[in-house]
Amino acid sequence: MSEQTDFRNFSEFYPYYLEEHSDVTCRRLHFVGSLLVIVVALYAIISAKLAWLLLLPVIGYGFAWVGHFFFEKNRPATFKYPWYSLMGDWVMFRDILIGRIRF
Repeated sequence: MSEQTDFRNFSEFYPYYLEEHSDVTCRRLHFVGSLLVIVVALYAIISAKLAWLLLLPVIGYGFAWVGHFFFEKNRPATFKYPWYSLMGDWVMFRDILIGRIRF
């Protein structure tokens, strides 16, 4: 798929997002990063150590960007489509959990 610059909605963006995450290791790193974001957020809230919430972007994006730069060998969609990309992370996380996407 060629680099598209105009998406009218998330439904148009998501197939592009999945294509940019075709490497299974990249998808796994995204999944682990998203799972750790949930775990750390819950820990921060339950323990009332809210400073831990500052780590969420580092954890989430850190795992994802390692996947892109070292395995997928492309530029993360976050740089061009930050909101759609964030939505895509969580939709892909769900799709992996329910078995719609291979993990």
